[in-house]
Amino acid sequence: MKEKYLNEVKIGEKVEMSLMIIKILSRDELTMTAYIGDKTKEVKAVLKDEKKKLTVGHVVKTKGTYGNLYKAEVLQIIEDFDLRDYVPSVKRPVEDIMKELEELTSIEFKSPEVISLNNYFFKDEKFLERFTKAIGGVYQHHNYLGGLAEHTLGVTYLAKMFADRYNCRHKEIAILGAKLHDIGKIKEMNYDGPFTYSLEGEMEGHIVIGVTMLEEAFRANPELYTHEFRQRIKGIIVQHHGKLEYGSPKTMKSQESYIVHYSDYVDSTMNKIDIVMDGVEEGEWTSYERRMDGKLFV
Repeated sequence: MKEKYLNEVKIGEKVEMSLMIIKILSRDELTMTAYIGDKTKEVKAVLKDEKKKLTVGHVVKTKGTYGNLYKAEVLQIIEDFDLRDYVPSVKRPVEDIMKELEELTSIEFKSPEVISLNNYFFKDEKFLERFTKAIGGVYQHHNYLGGLAEHTLGVTYLAKMFADRYNCRHKEIAILGAKLHDIGKIKEMNYDGPFTYSLEGEMEGHIVIGVTMLEEAFRANPELYTHEFRQRIKGIIVQHHGKLEYGSPKTMKSQESYIVHYSDYVDSTMNKIDIVMDGVEEGEWTSYERRMDGKLFV
């Protein structure tokens, strides 16, 4: 069990604590300069590394006097640790999130095509293992373990509301599209250590990855899915960023694509606001935040 977190440490305090190497800045013959941290905070540090064994993702037990530049001795590399101590994770139990998502969609899904495509992913243990752990983003929104599941629930909930309110002609497809819109993120990013983009993520991105995953699902039961159904679902994935300049290969071309796009936009934006406001007292301004391109009055 982790003994102490960075946000509990004061400047000038002598500490002995375990931290994860987040990003290496430079090396010389005897030391390395890196950002190290835990789920609460990061700090720039100089670590003794004469044998050059240390790398990104290592959890190390350090000893030194804490400061804005933490000069520390590395006592050992820790092999057995709980990742959730060193990277942020969703506050709500992910099991509860998935249960709510399943209850929400099981009521709505009735057609064989929709049920089959949903089950291809959400009844597959390997997919669920990655989906429930995955992050919603490296930086912008839901950037914590379980963030993808939380974001998917939010988008699916909003899509159902919009579909009901505006009498969506393809309501089931809109809701399923919301549930599947970001499935490519399970492969787009690395989340077994410091959050980064995978090679697949850098080269293709989650939209292309998601469409590839859909095609694999269609091939598993080719006789079931009509051409129109395939195009509507793929269209939602392809178009959910809304505009070409936001990363969509195509702009919205269907009612359900508009519904998923705006559901995604609202949920991601409100999560950014939650992150920016965290720890700021009511009646105070946040500092300038790149996520929002400005500051907020709390």
